[in-house]
Amino acid sequence: MNPILVFTVIVVYFAMLMAISYFTSKNRSDETFFTGDRKSPWFLVAFGMVGAALSGVTFVSVPGMVGNNYFYFFQFILGNIVGYLFITFVLIPLYYKLRLVSIYGYLNQRFGVKTYKTGSLFFLVSQSFGAALRLLLAAKILQFAFFDKLHIPFFVTVIIILLLIWLYTNKSGIKTIVWTDTMQTFFLILGAVMTIYAITSSLHLSLADTVQEVTHHKYFKIFNWEHKSGNNFYKQFIAGILITVAMIGLDQNMMQKTLTCKN
Repeated sequence: MNPILVFTVIVVYFAMLMAISYFTSKNRSDETFFTGDRKSPWFLVAFGMVGAALSGVTFVSVPGMVGNNYFYFFQFILGNIVGYLFITFVLIPLYYKLRLVSIYGYLNQRFGVKTYKTGSLFFLVSQSFGAALRLLLAAKILQFAFFDKLHIPFFVTVIIILLLIWLYTNKSGIKTIVWTDTMQTFFLILGAVMTIYAITSSLHLSLADTVQEVTHHKYFKIFNWEHKSGNNFYKQFIAGILITVAMIGLDQNMMQKTLTCKN
């Protein structure tokens, strides 16, 4: 991979993030920092949550799962849909009814301060581990694609990434996150499309040929009805529901952006 091209992409990408941070942080107040004045366009929040829920970890790891588990992951995705419906019609109306800034404020109102602080603590701990894992993966990819060629140590790569993230999030608040998540989702989808195009082009396959090759491949198995298998449909489907509710609907990181909409 051309290091100059990689460097150019990194610079342009973070320049766009910094520009968004600058324009969205004007006339900032505490209310704006935490709630975006509840004026975020719902379609931007919804689109941005796609990339936030998937992340680069999904982009890199899920295609490799096909080699071991075929297309059984799709069963999990079907469960995700039901989980999102529960979030849409049960949890989000509850959060808006209580006018929450933090979803853990519900624990404070319903069960008291100790439960509220305990839930918040578990969130911070889990987010720290999750963010560290995502950072590790992103840093390793950048190290392989660019920084190794400049003989830059891995720990320096991590520091550079952390510094860049801090620069565009430090003073801008949730409004910036809504817009940057939207941009990142766009580039995530664009990257997926370009990856598919690059692979099919190298294999000299048209769109029709690609569909035929995929649907007739030995890995194209979507449903598993073997009750003893860990990839059994019902296990994957129920897991998809529960994990979506837990990791999206009960996650402050995800729901705070949803709560920046008017209603």
